[in-house]
Amino acid sequence: MDNLLAARVLMGVSLGFHIIYATIGIGLPLMLMIAEWLSLRTGDEGWHLTARRWIRPAAVLFAIGAVSGTILSFELGLLWPRFMEFSGPLIGLAFSMEGFAFFTEAIFLGLYLYGERRLTRKVQFLCTIPLTLAAAASAVFVISANGWMNTPTGFSMVNGSLAEVRPWRAFANPAWFHEAVHGTLAAYAATGFAMAGLHAWSLLRGRDSALNRRALTLSLAVAGICLPLLLVSGDWAAWSVAQNQKPKLAAMEAHFTTQRGAPLVVGGWPDPESGRVLYGIRVPKLLSLLAHRDPDALVEGLDAFPAGDVPDPRLVHPFFNLMVGSFMVMSATAGWYWWHRWRRRGAEPGRRLLWVVLCASPLGILALESGWLVTEFGRQPWIIQGIMRVSQGVNPSGDMALLLAIFLVLYLVLTMGLLWMLLPRRGER
Repeated sequence: MDNLLAARVLMGVSLGFHIIYATIGIGLPLMLMIAEWLSLRTGDEGWHLTARRWIRPAAVLFAIGAVSGTILSFELGLLWPRFMEFSGPLIGLAFSMEGFAFFTEAIFLGLYLYGERRLTRKVQFLCTIPLTLAAAASAVFVISANGWMNTPTGFSMVNGSLAEVRPWRAFANPAWFHEAVHGTLAAYAATGFAMAGLHAWSLLRGRDSALNRRALTLSLAVAGICLPLLLVSGDWAAWSVAQNQKPKLAAMEAHFTTQRGAPLVVGGWPDPESGRVLYGIRVPKLLSLLAHRDPDALVEGLDAFPAGDVPDPRLVHPFFNLMVGSFMVMSATAGWYWWHRWRRRGAEPGRRLLWVVLCASPLGILALESGWLVTEFGRQPWIIQGIMRVSQGVNPSGDMALLLAIFLVLYLVLTMGLLWMLLPRRGER
């Protein structure tokens, strides 16, 4: 296997697995906090039992996420030493702050996990607050590094070398804030749907306990609140991409030709040879309106940039559509669930609705993975936008294929162990 391809595949597989672990590791603490708050407020012991049931997957995912995150830190230095040499003084701050957030999360997770018999309920609830904040902060700090790769700031180049390094400005790069907000909300929505699917499955198997019904309601409440916020943050993110990463926007929308009043193309398959999107649905002027708040605004197409400096729309556009499509299905599912609860005056969902929730439960993770692929493929061929190409940042060693095989086995073992730990045991409800 080509050395560069092997390094990219290995990094992609590692991040793909880590995103799953980290996503639920971010979302579950929020759900623990809400359940403990409801227990204190209502006096209902069931909410506390729901939280204690969720603590096992939260602890397991934290542990496996720590392992996969450590692997990623080694891979950055091993696979991309030239990239790290250049960017280390700028993104090192974000990774250092993530380390502090990680330790804070570990401390309060330990207190909550082992404090059942020693801490009061109020103190247990108070432990979930810094746990939730630290879990979200870990993601926010790491996303800063990715945002900097998309919109590098905080330095000057003098004779091909870094000069006037300003780490705080690099940390607060133009892509960071919208990526952090959108990514964190997506993690909460994805976790809500993932947990809703598990409890829907338990109910479908006849485990019709009050705990499963309560957990299903809370999970879809978290997801249902986050989904409209995701729509707003997604529009904000797309607008920011239109201002700061124009080739990425053109690839996302498979927009080949620069024009005013640009249409939005839904679905379809981009054909670079003809410069058209086959089988797509065109909505007149909507891309100009969304990108620049003006239906007649000029939107640069892929033809406005050098051919060797643009991403491949055949990779970016389908994943972008998959992300948006997953969001739409989740929104319809959550809307149906809450409409049913309102229409039937709080009646529990029937089997048909439970099956819909179960089928929709992986879509949050799928949307997150698709969004990450859009972010990464949309930056190609750059590892640092406009500064360093991926081919320039890779380790020139020829042993990447062997490392790829070793780490693939490792991640498969981690995932099988995770599933074994999380799946309900016989007799559990």
